[in-house]
Amino acid sequence: MSSSPQVQTQKPNQDQTQEPNQDQTQGPNQDQNQDNAKEEVKAEEKEEKKEEKREKKEDKKEANEAKREQKKEKQDSWKDFIYNPRTGEFLGRTAGSWGLVIRPHAVEITFNRSDPENYKHYIRQLHDLLQSYNDSIQERNELCMVGEYTTQDNEPVKKVCQFKRSTLRQCSGLPDPSFGFKEGKPCIIIKMNRVIGLKPEGDPYINCTAKRATSLQMQYFPSEGRLDKMFFPYYGKKSHPDYVQPLVAVKLLFTKEDYNIEQTVECKVEGSNLRNDDERDKFLGRVTFRVKVSE
Repeated sequence: MSSSPQVQTQKPNQDQTQEPNQDQTQGPNQDQNQDNAKEEVKAEEKEEKKEEKREKKEDKKEANEAKREQKKEKQDSWKDFIYNPRTGEFLGRTAGSWGLVIRPHAVEITFNRSDPENYKHYIRQLHDLLQSYNDSIQERNELCMVGEYTTQDNEPVKKVCQFKRSTLRQCSGLPDPSFGFKEGKPCIIIKMNRVIGLKPEGDPYINCTAKRATSLQMQYFPSEGRLDKMFFPYYGKKSHPDYVQPLVAVKLLFTKEDYNIEQTVECKVEGSNLRNDDERDKFLGRVTFRVKVSE
């Protein structure tokens, strides 16, 4: 008796059933995430670089602004040194103190009265100085009010007050072309610096004294060494181009006993509010010069 063959079917073993690999299943998503993360890092780095550039640009801008400010401060400081509108100082001095700076045409004069060649250069300097004061030139200018300021703040064209050379009389170089050098009694021309806006109070004049035991006789031209107020104020080179400041001539009346001895003479501005006694500034309101006459 035959029998049919038996076919056995087996259920798959649960243990043998394998789950798909998690890494394999999520592989593409993870790569995408990594790519995204890299892009984000790159974007952040790019943004950081942009921020750094902006910061550097701002730092550079601030540095440039600081430099410009420093430069401006230096320029302002220099401008203030030249003219400080807050204090009215010019080159570190007030208008009043600049007005006090007076000077003779020469600060040291040594000459032999019997030798014209010896003092000819002094004579030439004095004639050159007085050219613009020639009467023919000064007659074109105005006859101003004596003893009064010539104030003309609102005038577009500033008038010029006459100061004629002949006012200096014996020290004008007209009656005596040698200015007294030939006779051993030299003339010294003294003038104040030009100061814009200066209006000295009082009645200013020049007073000179010899630094020695006995007094030295002198003559002043104009009379009493006056610096008339009509020549003030001065309005500057552009506004007042033909302006001439007042002069004072001092004729030193030496005698034979004074020859061959160096004489020291000091001249000061007196009779006004202008200072002349500042020991820190020997040129403030005064000037000292030396003269020696030999036979």
